[in-house]
Amino acid sequence: MDPETLSTIILLGSFLVMILLRFPIAYAVGISTVLCLISMGQSLVSVPQMMVKGVWSFSLMAVPFFITMGVLMGSGGISDKLIALANSLVGWMRGGLAQVNVVASYFFGGISGSAAADTASLGSILIPMMVDEGYDADFSTAVTITSSCEGLLVPPSHNMVIYATTAGGVSVGALFMAGYLPGALLAVSLMVGSYVLSVKRNYPKGDRFSIKRFLIQLGKSIWALLAVLIVVIGVVGGVFTATESAAIAVVYSLIVSVFVYKGLDWKGVWKSFESCIDTLAIVLILIAMSSAFGTCLTLLHLPAKAATFITGISDNRVVIILLLNLILLVLGMIMDMAPIILIATPILLPVATSVGLHPIQFGIMMILNCGIGLLTPPVGSVLFIGSAVAKRPMEKVVKATLPFYLCMIAALLLISFIPQISLWLPEITGALK
Repeated sequence: MDPETLSTIILLGSFLVMILLRFPIAYAVGISTVLCLISMGQSLVSVPQMMVKGVWSFSLMAVPFFITMGVLMGSGGISDKLIALANSLVGWMRGGLAQVNVVASYFFGGISGSAAADTASLGSILIPMMVDEGYDADFSTAVTITSSCEGLLVPPSHNMVIYATTAGGVSVGALFMAGYLPGALLAVSLMVGSYVLSVKRNYPKGDRFSIKRFLIQLGKSIWALLAVLIVVIGVVGGVFTATESAAIAVVYSLIVSVFVYKGLDWKGVWKSFESCIDTLAIVLILIAMSSAFGTCLTLLHLPAKAATFITGISDNRVVIILLLNLILLVLGMIMDMAPIILIATPILLPVATSVGLHPIQFGIMMILNCGIGLLTPPVGSVLFIGSAVAKRPMEKVVKATLPFYLCMIAALLLISFIPQISLWLPEITGALK
């Protein structure tokens, strides 16, 4: 066995073993990197250098700001207002509260950028509300956790910033614009699934649509929705960089949460900052460790080998795209989102571009695949949060989620094979150059 093959087995084998043994991801990545470098005869002094290089990026400065913005807005009393806005818009339909859940997630996701935050915040309100109105508890939880993935696609999303940095040369502004239509497509697919099940089970519907009530609720929610406009319009219009717009959005979010909605006092603000620091520490150590891991992948020529292997299975474009989705779905079942983006992007992006996928389209595919992974055992964090919020057994929630998995897969396939779903908005706004 040649040394390069041995080092590859050590790197990937030790990593997979530690994942199966439920090591924290950062430890698994770091230890496998060290073992690989030892087998290659490389100096371990290079490890901290690789880690520093991984986080030494101006674009990554946007990540802590977007995380802070999401936490402040999520804790600042906006959940009720967004639910009321969604209710005024779609609550009249059969299974109205299920539709409200999906639409509210679209609005809230554009503010929090986090599926976990969406599930915890909206779920704690909507799941009991739906149960009281006669909806099945497991169905209510399934709608909540699946619709929360819309927030991963609707900008601003710190995962998009991580992908753009990892992919290299991908515009954050173009990614932001690319997320709107796929997020809407996912929402529509989930609404269709919710409607079919609601009709079958005769779930209730709300009051008739009133334009006056909608405008009133829109006026109450406009302060929260403006935060998204500041970021997206600022970045796409070239007024701000992603980092500058994120910093401005944090200040705006602080003002709205404390002085407009009054959902936070200054003590709550400091608690929000503590939560941000906890989250940021996890994200940055993953980015640093994954940078060293990625360097090992490059030294071992694994991206090129993976491309050769996958294209060697078939030269059919459809088969390769399906295979890429399958790989990402499997990774999503055993790993969290950020490490998948950091580790898989350098390996799979060259394969994706070789069959004509645009890097932005592939980024949207990757994020949605990772989102589905957040809802699947054994390490589906959003699935666990939803089960905990609803106080329902995880296996029953998974069973209730099965029809919604099909809705999400249908949206994923459309995004995979129809490039304009992801690329149309960036193209017409000039974000895609």
